[in-house]
Amino acid sequence: MVPEPLFGKTLNQLEEIRDRLRLPTYTPKQICRWLYQSHVREIHAMTDLSKEARRVLEERYTIGTEPPTHVSASSDGTRKYLFPPGIESAYIPDKDRATLCVSTQIGCKMGCRFCWTGKQGFQGNLSPREILNQYESLPERDRITNFVYMGMGEPLDNLDSVLESLTILTSDWGYGFSPTRITVSTVGILPGIERFLNESACHLAVSLHSPFDEERTLLMPIQARHPIKEVLQVIRSFDLPKQRRVSFEYIVFNGFNHSPRHVKELSRILQGIRCRINLIRFHSGGEPMNLPDGRILTPATEDQVLQFQELLNRKGIRTTIRRSRGQDIEAACGQLSTKKQFKS
Repeated sequence: MVPEPLFGKTLNQLEEIRDRLRLPTYTPKQICRWLYQSHVREIHAMTDLSKEARRVLEERYTIGTEPPTHVSASSDGTRKYLFPPGIESAYIPDKDRATLCVSTQIGCKMGCRFCWTGKQGFQGNLSPREILNQYESLPERDRITNFVYMGMGEPLDNLDSVLESLTILTSDWGYGFSPTRITVSTVGILPGIERFLNESACHLAVSLHSPFDEERTLLMPIQARHPIKEVLQVIRSFDLPKQRRVSFEYIVFNGFNHSPRHVKELSRILQGIRCRINLIRFHSGGEPMNLPDGRILTPATEDQVLQFQELLNRKGIRTTIRRSRGQDIEAACGQLSTKKQFKS
């Protein structure tokens, strides 16, 4: 029998194991403390469990964490890690904070025209264990202050695993992070947004990239299934507490989505939503990204991005520019991909 990993299990799941193995009542919280606070690598190191409890557990279970198999270091301090069986995550230090960009799938089904992960295709969902292992087995684990679920994959297409991982990250018996330190991104899967807003207290980020249906459809096939106006309607109807943030991710493409017309329409469709827009520079990866109508996506100039930000801020929309990190190691926004690994 192949041992089952304990790491990545919630308190409720460990309570089911306790009942099945007839262990003492307090055992699940002890295991949680060893897994998520003491970071043990062997069951026999859980020294406040009885020898008999450890013996019974070792017959059926293992810890289940795995170290990274490769690291790429950027000149700006960013590090990209590869975990088995093909999971990429990015460690991004910035003064007194350090952010971990977490993957939730290997590849992605969404097919966004500007994203290398989408071009890779879809290889599979990650389990809560595989999501959290990107943090637990990170050499810089103790420096992490923030998490963004913006790596490989669409988090709301793997929502059960994502919610379980968030429960472990934010619970007192788990890692104990504040939900305000965690942002989960989505292309706009409506059922997933509704469930996420109800079942989590973490921040939400929505990939927008254009306020116009026809343009967004060219960029993001999801627009045909879940139009952005319906996504915004759901967000607008949800009573978000002040400490919970909604942001809209907006890659700026040269001559495509940054005109005064776009500013006016963004102001109209976002009216009544307390939010901010994050402007992102486009990282083409050195190869052309083609739209279905034949146009080629290219990065906007620095002046175009700054002017777009100024116009949006004048409209009362809080707008920031996300600094590109890790571009030289293909760890910037939209660049994570293990396509070469699956070809070999």
